[in-house]
Amino acid sequence: MRVNTAKSLNVLQVDNGLFHKAKRLQIPENIVLLFQPAHSPELNPIERVWEYLKQYLKWELFDNLEHLRTQVAQLLAELTPEIAASLTSYDFILNALSVANIF
Repeated sequence: MRVNTAKSLNVLQVDNGLFHKAKRLQIPENIVLLFQPAHSPELNPIERVWEYLKQYLKWELFDNLEHLRTQVAQLLAELTPEIAASLTSYDFILNALSVANIF
């Protein structure tokens, strides 16, 4: 699916890695970087997605890396927008967006 970036607002939560703050990094106007506090991976929404996936994978024995990749891809394909929102909708993100002066 291709996102029409001209009409969409895209919020990317990133850690405080130096590569997210490069002086010559050009960020389009419709992209907002939301920096998480240092040393706080528990605030990163993707960590909750990984925990969700691990509940289906933790007792599996995989013959090889390709079998694991296939299983992860299948689980991601089955991830509904509702489940993704329930895993990644943190109050602090929603609050930050509500007070952000965007556009």
